[in-house]
Order: sequence, then C-alpha cells, then structure tokens
Amino acid sequence: MFASIALLIKTLPEKPGVYRFLDENGTIIYIGKAKSLKKRVASYFTKTIKFPKLCVLVSKIRDIQCTVVDTEWEALLLENSMIKQFRPRYNAMLKDDKTYPWLAVSKEEYPRLYYTRSPNPKREELFGPYSSLRFMHTLLETLNRLFPIRTCRFLKKTERPCLQHQIKKCAAPCAGEISPKEYSDNIQKVIKIIKGNLSEVIKQLKTEMMLFAEMWEFEKAQLIKERLEILESYRGKSIVVNPEISNCDVFSLAEEENIAFVNFMRIVEGSIIQAFSIEIQNNLENSMEELLLMAMAEVEKRFGPLSQEVIIPFCLGIQKEKTVFTIPLRGDKKKLLDLSLKNAKISLIEKQKRVEIADSERHQNRVLLALKKDLGMKQLPKTIECFDNSNTQGDEPVAAMVLFKNGKPLKSEYRHYNIKTVVGPDDFASMYEVIKRRYGRLIDEEKLLPDLIIIDGGKGQLSAAYKALKELNIQDKVMMIGIAKRLEDIYKVGERLPIFIDKKSETQKLLQHIRNEVHQFCISHHRKRRSRKSINSELDNIKGIGKVTKEKLLKHFKSVSKIKTASYEELAELLGETKAKWMRFER
Repeated sequence: MFASIALLIKTLPEKPGVYRFLDENGTIIYIGKAKSLKKRVASYFTKTIKFPKLCVLVSKIRDIQCTVVDTEWEALLLENSMIKQFRPRYNAMLKDDKTYPWLAVSKEEYPRLYYTRSPNPKREELFGPYSSLRFMHTLLETLNRLFPIRTCRFLKKTERPCLQHQIKKCAAPCAGEISPKEYSDNIQKVIKIIKGNLSEVIKQLKTEMMLFAEMWEFEKAQLIKERLEILESYRGKSIVVNPEISNCDVFSLAEEENIAFVNFMRIVEGSIIQAFSIEIQNNLENSMEELLLMAMAEVEKRFGPLSQEVIIPFCLGIQKEKTVFTIPLRGDKKKLLDLSLKNAKISLIEKQKRVEIADSERHQNRVLLALKKDLGMKQLPKTIECFDNSNTQGDEPVAAMVLFKNGKPLKSEYRHYNIKTVVGPDDFASMYEVIKRRYGRLIDEEKLLPDLIIIDGGKGQLSAAYKALKELNIQDKVMMIGIAKRLEDIYKVGERLPIFIDKKSETQKLLQHIRNEVHQFCISHHRKRRSRKSINSELDNIKGIGKVTKEKLLKHFKSVSKIKTASYEELAELLGETKAKWMRFER
C-alpha cells in the first residue's frame, strides 16, 4: 500500500457516503457506497483478499475520493448515479432498457395517450416500462374504450370534427366539443388507472353516474355505466393475488457467474401494474445483497420513491425511512416473490440462450481456424466433404459422403453411392470410383469444390482418392487428408509420417465427429441394401411370383416372416387362388 493512501484512510470519516478509487491517470476505476467510509475503504487493503479481480483493482489504486451523505440509502442512490455517469471499469453495470415500451401522456392543453420506445420526460409524462407488450396494449385499448382521448398527432382548430368523433372514439377538442376541464378530468382518471388506483376511479364514476341519474340525464348515466363495466372487466382480468395486498414493491434476483437479473414488480390493489427485469454485469463479484440494492436504487431513480412495503428474498442489512422490508415465508406475498423470481430466472435463461447462439458461431469459427493452422491450409476450411465405403466380402459395395458447412453438418447435401465398376472386396478401387464420380460431376456442373476432402481410411485409400483428383486435374485446387481407422492418425498426401495433432484438441474432435458421421451414414445404407437383397432372394425362389406380386406382398404383410406365416385364405384374398396354391406348395 502506498504511504499516501494509508494516510488518507486514517483521515476518512466514519460516516455514510460514496468512495471513488482512481488509477495513476486520474481515471475513476471503481465507485462504492459505505455505511462507514473509513471501515469500508480500509477493508480493501487487508491481507485476506479472496478474489483475483479484487487484487488487480487494489493494485491499480493511486488515489481515493469521498462524498459524505446523511444516510446509507442516500449513499446507495448517489453511488448508482455516479456509476451511470462515470461507468468505471470494475463496477457492476446496469444494462439500459431503452427497448422497453412506455405509456406516455403528452404535456399539452389537450394531452394524448400513446406508447413510445423513445421516452422524453420533457415532452411527456411517462409510465412504465412494460416488459409485456400484450399487457401494455390491453391497458391502452381499455383506456381508449373508456375515455374519448384524441389520437391525432397535431391538434388543429376546426369547425367540423373528424370521423373519430363520429364513432365516439374522440371527444373532438379541436372543434370545442369538450371543455378543457372535462378533458383534464378524463386524463387524470387515465393516469390513476395506469397507476393501478382502479377503486378510486370506480368510486368516482359511480358518484357521477348517480348524479346524472338524479338529474334525469340518463344517456350520460348509461355511458358511465358502460365505462364501469369495461373497468370492472379489466380489473377482473388483472388481479393475480389477494386484492387486499396493496401498494407494495417486489424484488427478486437470479444470478449465474458474472451476470444477474433483478426482477421488479409493483403491486396496487392486488394487480401487477408494472414489471420488468434489470440486467447487471457483475464485474467485481459483488454479493447478491449489493446487486439487489443497486437495482432498487435504479428503480427509485427512474420511477420515484419505493412503496411503503418492499418484499425481498433476503435481508439487505439496510434501513430506509418510510419503507418496511418484508421477507415472506408463506402466503400470498410469498407467491408474489416466487412469481418475481420465476421472471428473473426466465430473463437469465433467455440471456444465456442468446449468448450461447453468439458463442456457438464464434466457437465454430475458432475451431475452423485451429483446423486450418494444424493442417497448414491456405484458406479457412468452410466446406468439408468426407468419404467412406463399405461392403461384406465384396458383396453389395457402397460408399457415402457427408458435407459440413462452417463446422456443422449440412444433411441436405449428404450422398449415397452404389459402387458400379468394382468386383470383389477392393476398398481402394471403390474410393477411386466415388471420388472420380463426385468431382467429375461437380466440374461438369461448374459447381464449387470443397476446401477440404477427408478420406476415412489410411494411406492406400488416400492414394487411390488422390489419383482420381489428379486425373481430373484438380489436385492443386483442394486439400485432401486421410484418417487411419486403427490409431486415428491423420495423413497428408505424399507424406510418410502422420500429422501430429493433440488427441484432445478441438481440431481432432471435429475430424472425429465428421468421420463418425460419414461412417454411420455409410453403414446404414449398406445394411438397407443387404436387407433388401435378402428379402428379394427369398421371394425369388417362389415360382410364379413376379416383381409386381412381390411388391404387393411386402406392402400388405410388411416382412418375409409374416408372408411365411400367412394362411391360404389371406393369400387367396390378396393374390387369387392360383398364386396362393403356388405359394402354399413352395412354402
């Protein structure tokens, strides 16, 4: 520890506040809050630091600045504000939620109600953000049905109202059909509903309805009655817990490695009127308590003071004026906390899936770069084709090819080959035939050649395949390697010794995966051919049974064993009595 820092720590006050660590360039690298500045800052310079990142941070500290406040909660709010302003390298960072939609009421004489993804507090009063588009649109649609608020972007004075007024969807302030006071009253009711104060609005509407009824203005009373029905219907759909639970906030946290999601829900009259999740990058392995406090400070900064009751999953060790922290163990409040935690976990899982998709692409590119380096290739092997052949003592010889694009199998391009020119068990000649057929066709059709060809076999099959490439005059346009079956050694054309590749490397794993894929694809095709031949040979021994009859029998009975056990009546019904007698005699 520098002597100047040691002296500075001794002079720090034992009061709540915010501290800032600066490096040798005077750049703020970390901002933190403390109940006691002196004790908290001194704790960084003990000999029992557990985390490597924390050791790196401490080694870079050259100066310390502090700001004293009255309470620990004020320190939390100030810390959150400074982190967003200076964005220190080692702080846990809150991700912005600019993509979330907000409900906005414009600041005009006759305001309009709309949703926006670009909130501007100077021009509009904002409510949200809403993580559920469906919920937001349901609320917006309900409000538009309840109150005839204008929808036009620009208000122009006119004598003739537009179509929206005629279908009773706008009060036509442009034509003076509604007074500023009445319009303002409607807007205030809209704001109360958005904030979740449905009971207050319902009570007010019922009073107005009775007043109009007493004045014998039944049309206006009926209009308010319809609004009440809409509002009651909306409230019935919105209640998720005990309606007596009112004016409380719920926070929960889901964390994995250096990423955490804090879910926030605001409950008013048993309804969730606000819910969204905040992502936090935990760069310095902060505790769960610190992460949750950071999110709570951010929520208070955005949406104003927290509710009088805040439901949390664990003790935070902090007090806040006019706020009670509750840790429920059972009942409806525990259900609310569980619901919030479920949403936090869903947000975390969605984030992990997005990272996995992005990392998968980066991973494949990294593997291909490693393969290029290990094989000494000039270009990245984006397209790889692999060949294998199979036969049973020369009977039913077949081959197969699989194609991998960017390190992943492209099954639509897989191919089977029936060997046509080879007699007997000759794997070298079979490989020669398949390679010449495959790339002769690509040349004729003027299609692109692969970047790498893999032969599932040793030096003999590799030489036979290379001979086919030379005859096609493309031996210099594509690289070819062979994988020996026994030791899985990798050979290049013309080299006596195999290429040394770590057996546990990503390159080796990719080559093994490709080789196993083509081997399985080839074997399955060979088995089908043998099975088909076996079936055909048994039926061929029956006199009077031709190709059409064999197909009819197999289609009906599905297998030779079922044909053998079929009764005379079944055969006669399918083929006729004459063929049925022949089959019974031959069996």
